[in-house]
Formats: sequence, C-alpha cells, structure tokens
Amino acid sequence: MIVGVDIGTSVTKAQLISRDGRTTPAHEARSTVYTLPGQRVEQDLDDVVGTVETVVRAALGDAAQLGGEPVEALALTGQGDGLWLRDAKGAPVGRALSWMDGRAADRVDRWAADGTLRALHRRTGVGLFPGSAAPLLAHLAEHEPERLAAAEVAGYCVDAVVQRLTGAVTVDVSDASQPFLDVATRTYDETALELCGLSAHRRLLPDPAPPGTLHRLLPDAARRLALPAGLPVSAGPFDIPACAFGSGVAEPGEGNLIIGTTLAAQVLDTEPRPAMAEDPAGMVLATPYENRYLRVMPAMIGTAGLDWLLKLLDVKIEALDALLVQSPPGAAGVTALPFLSTSGERAPFVDPRARGRFDGLSPLAGRADLVRALCEAVAYSARHCMETLGVTGTVTACGGGARSGEWARVFAGVLGGDLEVCDDAVGIRGAAHVAWRSLGTPVDPGAWRARLRTVTAERGLIDHYAEGYAAYRHALDLAREGWSTQ
Repeated sequence: MIVGVDIGTSVTKAQLISRDGRTTPAHEARSTVYTLPGQRVEQDLDDVVGTVETVVRAALGDAAQLGGEPVEALALTGQGDGLWLRDAKGAPVGRALSWMDGRAADRVDRWAADGTLRALHRRTGVGLFPGSAAPLLAHLAEHEPERLAAAEVAGYCVDAVVQRLTGAVTVDVSDASQPFLDVATRTYDETALELCGLSAHRRLLPDPAPPGTLHRLLPDAARRLALPAGLPVSAGPFDIPACAFGSGVAEPGEGNLIIGTTLAAQVLDTEPRPAMAEDPAGMVLATPYENRYLRVMPAMIGTAGLDWLLKLLDVKIEALDALLVQSPPGAAGVTALPFLSTSGERAPFVDPRARGRFDGLSPLAGRADLVRALCEAVAYSARHCMETLGVTGTVTACGGGARSGEWARVFAGVLGGDLEVCDDAVGIRGAAHVAWRSLGTPVDPGAWRARLRTVTAERGLIDHYAEGYAAYRHALDLAREGWSTQ
C-alpha cells in the first residue's frame, strides 16, 4: 500500500491506498493561512510540514484495515503556484507567498499593458495572474531583493516539503510547467525568463525531475513520520493534474472538473498547445506520461465563494442541498458573478480587478435564492472554462462541490451533459497512481474508474441553463468593461 498525502492550502489530508483501489479514511490537519494588508496571503513552511507529519502518523494507524500490507512509498501532491523560497538546507527564506497572494497585481497589469502576458502565453501557454511565480519573483526583485539573494531555491509547496523530508532539491514537471517551461522539451525557456526580466534569477529554479523519479526519506524525517528510513517518496504531480488522473482521465479529449476551493477545468491532449482563448489565460502542463499534456483553466474561486456566502448568511454547509431545492432554477430572478477572490480572476480570463456581485435582488429574495444564484454562477464559470478548453469527451467531476447532489445536478444541466462524479480523494489517488508507475509496478486505471457515479443532465435544466448561460456571458462582458475603467 501507499501513504498518500494532499497538501492543500488550508488542510492537509492523508490516507492509505492499496493496489486494488481500497482506501482508509482520510485524516486531516489544518495549517495557518495568513491574510495580511496589501492583499498578501502567506504560509509558514514549518507549519505545513508539521501537518504532513500529523496526518501521516494518523493514517498509518489504519493499516490493519488494508490487511497490514507493507508501505511501498509515500506519495505527495498539493497546491500549486505561489512562491516557496528556501535556502540550501530547505529552511524557508521568509513565509511562502500563496497562490492567493495579490501583492503583484500591479506587475500583472504592467505586463498586460506592454504585451508581456501575450508574448509569454504564445511561448509557454501559461496565463499569469498575481499569485503566479513569475510576478511574485518580479515583485520581490523590485521590493525585497535581499530575500532572493538569501534564497537558493524558488519552488512550490510540494517540492518544499520534499526537500525537508528527503534533502532533494527538485520540482515536479507539472509545477515547473508554469510559468517558464517549454513543456515539450521539459526544459526552461530562457526567452520566457527574459520576457519577465528574471534571467538573473534562473539559478533559483531547479530542473524538473525526470519521469519516474523517486526520492528517499531521510532518517530524521522518517522518525517523525513513523515510516522506514529510505522509503521511496514520489513528489507530484500537483493537485490539479493529480485529480485528473485520479478521476480516471486517460484518453485525449476527456475532461475533468474540480469543484473545490478553486474551480479547475482541464482536458487531456496529445499536443502541448494552449487553449484557444481570447485572453492569455490558463496553463499547459507536462505530465508523468509520454505525449500526454493537460490544458487547464483554473478559476480562482469554487466552493470558497459558497463558504463565504453561507458564513455571511449563518447557514451550515449541510443545509446546501435543502436550500437549492427551495429555490427554482434561475433563483427566482437573482443572478450572480462568482469572482470573490481579492486577487481577481485567472481563468478563462485574467483580471486582478474582477469582483463578484448579485443582481436582481428584491425584498422577495431569500437566502435560498442567493445560494442558488451563486451556485449557478460557479457552474456558468465552469462552462466558460470548458468551452474555452474544447473538451470533447467524457467529463469527470470531483471535489467537495461535486458531492452535493443538487449542485451536481446544476453543473450537469449547465454543462449540457452527464457528469461522472468521483467522491474519493482523487488527488491522492492520482499521486498514488504515479508512485506505483515510478516503482515499476503500475496499477490498472480501472480500479479508479469503478468508483464513479453518473449525474444525469436533465433536458429541462439543459434548456433553461442555456438561456441563463447566455445572460451570464452578457453580464460578464459588461462587468469587464467596467473593471477596465477602474
């Protein structure tokens, strides 16, 4: 069996998974997210590593449930983007800058104005947003050059944890794909670095690990995790591609929708080509598999916006399905734009000024209408992302939002087709799948697909939401004109 760990932004999860697909319950530990003035969002690497140690030890207590099989590897996945600076020994050089950080919004604005964003998108297929590594590096180079001078590595969450556990200075190719990598050759594009004015900091970027790379647990780290020293450690892919593969995406054209804290749409392709978008947005990711690439549109906000609204309304998440039933499709005329991140939006368009709103309010509108309007708006955002990507095959869905039966019905109706929903921790499944392949003993993907359930797209909802989607796109176009004048 494998110990799988998913290092989320605020919650780290771990569970055991066997080769036949059986899993033990997931154990969770919360890490601290510091939200500070100036749109700064930061995390502490020591705190995050501590959560990994906590959940791994807890998960190992369930080994008897899988028959006491020996642990073959530790498989890690987790949040992407952001900037995690470390020294040669893996100690943090200041707090990590989260992917939610907005301090570099002015840099993104400047690059949009001077054509840098479009030029970079043409070379690498990456659309930058304030929480990307490139604008964050450029911001520090301008405002805190001493931090970059003190650092030896500029990486991401998963490889920062890997360095602490194994001593390896590495990065998974999926993380490295954004924003400087030529994904076809798996090498850094020097022109991309030049476009961002960051050639002088190339020394901070570790070369991506070749497919199949395994690292080894250091003795002290092994003791803290209650695992054997020298145990193989698989690092990546990060959470978005891990969810695609954990959901069973295997054929070109198949799509995956992650309805989690963020809302991420992705499609598998045989070519490293960006989405045909009007805006320089999205990602093209190299994967552990030969001639397989993921085109991704990762919107900033998924269930996080709903969490905000439910807290504002003093409603528990357990009441979500009941609230959705109380309000009719179309939310009795209430509509919403779901852009509730302080750093704006990153897919399928990039605008640091993007903000959410509700329209059509009257004294007759109730809590259920507000909740349904926001849930429908998130689904419309998902359709916008999926259309931009050009998904042609089966669409799987995962994440906390997909577990709501009523919200899943909304998504199926808006997308106009059945959804194959996986309720498991698919990120961990995807990381474990890659780990077994690296060990030379790949598992049958069918063990993953067997856990999908179908949410049927209802004809009446498809027709209704086709009109709603057209109205959403019109409202979005008008809103974007207003944001551009701010």
